[in-house]
Amino acid sequence: MPVPVINIAAMREWERATWATGQIEAEVIRRVGQQIAQLARSLTRSGDLILILAGKGHNGDDARAARECLADRKVALLNVTDPKTALAEFQRSAAVPPALIIDGLFGIGLTRVLDDGWKKFIAAVNATKIPVLAVDVPSGLNADTGEHFGAAIEAAVTLTVGAPKTGMLAPQARAFVGRLEAAAAVGLVSCPHQSELNWTLPEDFQNFPPARPVGNHKGDFGHVTIVAGSLGFHGAAVLAARAAQRAQPGRITLLTDERVHGAVASQLQAVMVNLWKPKQEFPDSTSAILIGPGLAAPGVAGKLKAVTQRFWRDSDLPVIVDASALDWLPPGEFRKNAVRVVTPHPGEAARLLKTTAQTAQANRVKSLREISKRLGNCWVVLKGHQTLVGRSRGEIFMNPSGNPHLAQGGSGDVLAGFMAGLLAQPGLSVDAGKTIRYAVWQHGAAADALQAESSNWVIEELAGKIGGARR
Repeated sequence: MPVPVINIAAMREWERATWATGQIEAEVIRRVGQQIAQLARSLTRSGDLILILAGKGHNGDDARAARECLADRKVALLNVTDPKTALAEFQRSAAVPPALIIDGLFGIGLTRVLDDGWKKFIAAVNATKIPVLAVDVPSGLNADTGEHFGAAIEAAVTLTVGAPKTGMLAPQARAFVGRLEAAAAVGLVSCPHQSELNWTLPEDFQNFPPARPVGNHKGDFGHVTIVAGSLGFHGAAVLAARAAQRAQPGRITLLTDERVHGAVASQLQAVMVNLWKPKQEFPDSTSAILIGPGLAAPGVAGKLKAVTQRFWRDSDLPVIVDASALDWLPPGEFRKNAVRVVTPHPGEAARLLKTTAQTAQANRVKSLREISKRLGNCWVVLKGHQTLVGRSRGEIFMNPSGNPHLAQGGSGDVLAGFMAGLLAQPGLSVDAGKTIRYAVWQHGAAADALQAESSNWVIEELAGKIGGARR
């Protein structure tokens, strides 16, 4: 289950509810230590040196608990109670650089401005540029507001306990939080709080999509029709089609501009590639429609805008609209209970809202709600750091997977194609929200897997990787 994004007061209530059941803090600390160690191993190699900085509170206890689970790493522990006296020892430890620093100095209980000794110590840690894994919250950061108490650790990764805290998601906190992950299964009872904003967990997709019945055939798994590609942008059509294949619908038809038909068709084998026309009729067996990737050439809007609007308003099928086609959508209602999805990046969101990207990004939840409301309560995938999925009403989900290397041309085409390939399958369009969230998570998880293998991967590899990430 996703976990709610909560504040510090709610986290404290959650802890008290846990202790009331008889669960002991020592057991939760032990489990947190295990998860810290697991993440630390994924960030290092066998034999690497890891330096643990542990304060005197429970945050330090969590960090110390990781030590016994790191037998295949060299581990140095520095207990820091007085930063002035510990600074020299830290500098000696960092002289032979560890591969990773685990930050367990302060937790969410910090409420005071740090004195000069702590500011200097934290500055020394940041100056090393050694990757830091922060425990629960980067030391010095206010987990409610995202502001710091005079200084804060600049973490590469933060493993927060239980659920993300509101301040960690604030724009001003990103430089300190880095990549945010949640250690949800640490022995706490089910969270007693609900929130508008929820954090997706990889475990949400355990055994999803479900196994296919052995007696079924391709006709049982849908037929996605993709309208994509124009002069100068034919690669988007290829990427979307290849990603749709990774979702394994029964059939895929790609309709593309006659000027790029040869270039597109020559790169695809199993996909049926035909020409798109102004008065387009789709195959009778079509079970989902994707319109948008690579339709940016001059004159395309005049030929396809009416088609896009017709299917958006009137079709019973799931319709996914991406890229340039977002600008063609009509405001207002569409057919009741039909699945509609838009996938804007911040610039496209700004155009839909008739504002600037900076304004759209300032309150991403508000932007998502307004886009969905204007377009008849459709699903909105607001792409970017911690991509949001939701509608004008109800819960909004934040995606934890992905990395900055997704910021390459074609990344959105891959996501749109994969999502369309999933929603074309009758068994997956029933719970469209979960399927959309799964597509977004897989997109980011595939990028994370590629980044772990090589730092110079390209989007064509993403189209081949998506769908294969493990939960």
